Amino acid sequence: MNRLVLPSFPRVDGVHPPLDSPDYGSTRLRHPTEPLVALPHRLTEVTGPVLGEGRIGELDHDLTRQHAAEPAGQRIIVTGQVLETDGRPVPHTLVEIWQANAAGRYRHVADSWPAPLDPHFTGVGRALTDAEGHYRFVTVRPGAYPWKNHDNAWRPAHIHFSLFGRSFTQRLVTQMYFPDDPLFSQDPIFNAVRDPAARQRMVSTYDHTTTQPEWALGFRFDIVLRGERAGVFEDDDE
Repeated sequence: MNRLVLPSFPRVDGVHPPLDSPDYGSTRLRHPTEPLVALPHRLTEVTGPVLGEGRIGELDHDLTRQHAAEPAGQRIIVTGQVLETDGRPVPHTLVEIWQANAAGRYRHVADSWPAPLDPHFTGVGRALTDAEGHYRFVTVRPGAYPWKNHDNAWRPAHIHFSLFGRSFTQRLVTQMYFPDDPLFSQDPIFNAVRDPAARQRMVSTYDHTTTQPEWALGFRFDIVLRGERAGVFEDDDE
């Protein structure tokens, strides 16, 4: 009988944030307090989901055209490339994003701070990378928003990214920030990444070649999956 062997990859120490980050208050309640137990993978976990162009809608990548009118806010184009450790592109992988609107509010029942909801913005997008690992989203720049982690706490503007490989167990989640945000210094989620160079890999760069005259600003956010230049991802173990 052939035995299913799954690939494994070494972790880079000192990059990913610890599951218990004292300055990030809610981690005290939700981080594991007992040794982790590795569960065997079932067939559905290592063979699904089935992803392909037929499962991506025509406007899934453009968050400004998913409703009857355009959302409020500064229109932006976010592009990047998903890469392996050695620089090889990762083609046809699913990239999903979710974010707050231009006022800093999510379309979510748990978000009730008094910033306006935008009826023309849901804040969710998805795309497949092309043959060279490139992706492209059109959206609006999200606003900062308050949260109750500490006194006068505000989260820097950010976009959440999710990347799927070829199975449910190959999902990676990270956040993209914008350059020169004044809120970086007091944000415990951003600063839970202990390596300053790794923190900078979560910050996009302004891209003038992507910027379109009188229409949208461009930002570039490349994502490296593993190795010394890897992006910072929410970790499943520590």
